[in-house]
Amino acid sequence: MDIQFLKDTCRQVRRDIITMTNKAGAGHPGGSLSCTEALVALYFDVMNVDPADPANENRDRLVLSKGHAAPALYSVLAHRGFFPVEELITLRKADSRLQGHPDMKHTPGVDMSTGSLGLGISAACGMALAGKLDGKSYRTYAMIGDGESEEGQVWEAAMFAAHYQLDNLVAIVDNNGLQIDGKIEDVCSPYPIDKKFEAFNFHVINVENGNDMDQLAAAFAEARTVKGMPTAIVMKTTKGKGVSFMENNAGWHGKAPNDEEFAIAMAELEKAGEALCQK
Repeated sequence: MDIQFLKDTCRQVRRDIITMTNKAGAGHPGGSLSCTEALVALYFDVMNVDPADPANENRDRLVLSKGHAAPALYSVLAHRGFFPVEELITLRKADSRLQGHPDMKHTPGVDMSTGSLGLGISAACGMALAGKLDGKSYRTYAMIGDGESEEGQVWEAAMFAAHYQLDNLVAIVDNNGLQIDGKIEDVCSPYPIDKKFEAFNFHVINVENGNDMDQLAAAFAEARTVKGMPTAIVMKTTKGKGVSFMENNAGWHGKAPNDEEFAIAMAELEKAGEALCQK
């Protein structure tokens, strides 16, 4: 794993997220920025995928259950080679393959259409069970939001995954602490998320900083060693990570930056990149 390459890729993905949502005049930058490291780690270091054969039946799968973070996923898929990077600025345009939420029928590399919160992890359970029944070695990853974990279907899926001992399933909780209406603990607290997954017989890995590549690498490596039960990685992240005025601000859950905000954000990300190069 080339940590510097992964960090550079994260910085580019963040620039793309800001650019895409600015050009579209809509989108969800906050939750896209918080899960950037996890998606980059998955597609560039962890998962077995082939951009030249995106439907290969032996590939690992990713279900972005928090489908509103599509800008982050699209950027990662483009830089991984699933479609041209130049296509990113067409986000949410009427004739674009890049809809506001992932669409498996039109976007190369998208394994499941998502957006209706709570449903994605159920689809991931189905994929994982199918792999077991077919004797396949692929793994399925499902990224869910912490606010999304307030949905009852998440826990029905967790019960299902444990019952069928889906040790080829990894649920990743993006615990940035905020949802569209504010702090998750104020809206309808799902805490303690880790203990809830443990109660459903998951192997739980807590990641103190889900925006740190080394910690994520260790978590994904540990998940591969688990047998006989599914894994949940609960990672603490920062909503709006990398853009100072977006960080820990629920208002940026589903609001696009205007041109002035775009310029400030891009300047900050450029400065952060220069600092990395000097280390």
